[in-house]
Amino acid sequence: MTTEPIFLIGARGCGKTTVGQKLAQACQFDFLDTDQILQQREGRTIADIVAKEGWPAFRSRETQTLQSVTAPQSVIATGGGIILAPVNREFLRKNGIVIYLKAPVAVLAGRLEAFPEESQRPTLTGKPISEEVREILAQRDALYRETAHHIVDAACDPDDVVAQILAAINSPAAACIQANSATAG
Repeated sequence: MTTEPIFLIGARGCGKTTVGQKLAQACQFDFLDTDQILQQREGRTIADIVAKEGWPAFRSRETQTLQSVTAPQSVIATGGGIILAPVNREFLRKNGIVIYLKAPVAVLAGRLEAFPEESQRPTLTGKPISEEVREILAQRDALYRETAHHIVDAACDPDDVVAQILAAINSPAAACIQANSATAG
């Protein structure tokens, strides 16, 4: 089993926090959520930061948070847009194992509608959830894929998603990726 950080990436509603907590427990790793940590450090919500300072200021803090919390034996749930910055994509790939939790638009929209967190998750387009998710995923899917070492089906039950991740990171191919990333650093 690896001791490298495991980064979870994907769209809002894909289960990064839920799956991340279960994965951390299964691996006996620490669990960290970059959005939660950023909000704790700032003493305000992401929506407040974006409303007062704009997306660029938030994205800058997001990068700082990611880099500051990355440590061995941790599972790190990232914000959905963390992959927008090339520096973050490179950092993620070089400093751990990146898992893309991929789910269809209908699943993502259904989860966001069932568990709205408007104060934490400001709208990105101002459109209805299903339309917004479709647009954002269309823009970001290629970046998620480019960044990920492994892609798993996040439409499944969280325990099944964890099983998929464990199978992927314990496979011979994963061992090869880990060895290559260790020698490249």
